[in-house]
Amino acid sequence: MNITLAGSRHFGVETFNMLRAHGVDIVRVVVADGEDRLAAAARAAKIEVVVQASPKTIEANEIAPGTDLIVTAHSHARVTEAALKVAKHGGIGYHPSLLPRHRGIAAIEWTIKEGDPIAGGTIYHLADRMDAGAIAAQEWCFVKKGETARELWERALAPMGLRLMAQVRQSRRTSSSPPRHPSLSKTRRRNALRVDAHSIKPPEFLPRAPRSTQARPHP
Repeated sequence: MNITLAGSRHFGVETFNMLRAHGVDIVRVVVADGEDRLAAAARAAKIEVVVQASPKTIEANEIAPGTDLIVTAHSHARVTEAALKVAKHGGIGYHPSLLPRHRGIAAIEWTIKEGDPIAGGTIYHLADRMDAGAIAAQEWCFVKKGETARELWERALAPMGLRLMAQVRQSRRTSSSPPRHPSLSKTRRRNALRVDAHSIKPPEFLPRAPRSTQARPHP
């Protein structure tokens, strides 16, 4: 599978290293800043680096020809619909919340500000709207009392993102494209987060994918 990886910073580099360790062929790396550590890692591995024309979007001409899947890892740019069409299977990204809750770039900060008892991460299919595509995989964790957004990210959510990426990568061995599951409704998610996380067993509020799903056309 040929991957175009878009991302930045430490999580981008860790995703880059994890995918390569799993035998994934990264054919191009797309970054907003040519001096970013992800760009440096790609150049060291002799992988082509493209700097976005705009830090807010990733355009079709910035995706490598022959790309099967676009992967985003700590990229704050919207991958345009035209760019998604370049890749055979569209794209997936990691978001550090239990989508659809806390969409946007300040997801962890809002998790702390809202006093959520649980947090989580989501691998989702990229769509024309930010953080709005079908869910491929999710995982949750408790938020520790007094924990900051940075502490939560470093302790749980960044490692979770790598595990989920590896999990979705593993699923590729038995299917032609990453899995797609419907998002948990906003009402069910809101009700779940109102429950005292210490008074129930995690599976009662952990979102679960349907036992049998059928892939839908990319949004």
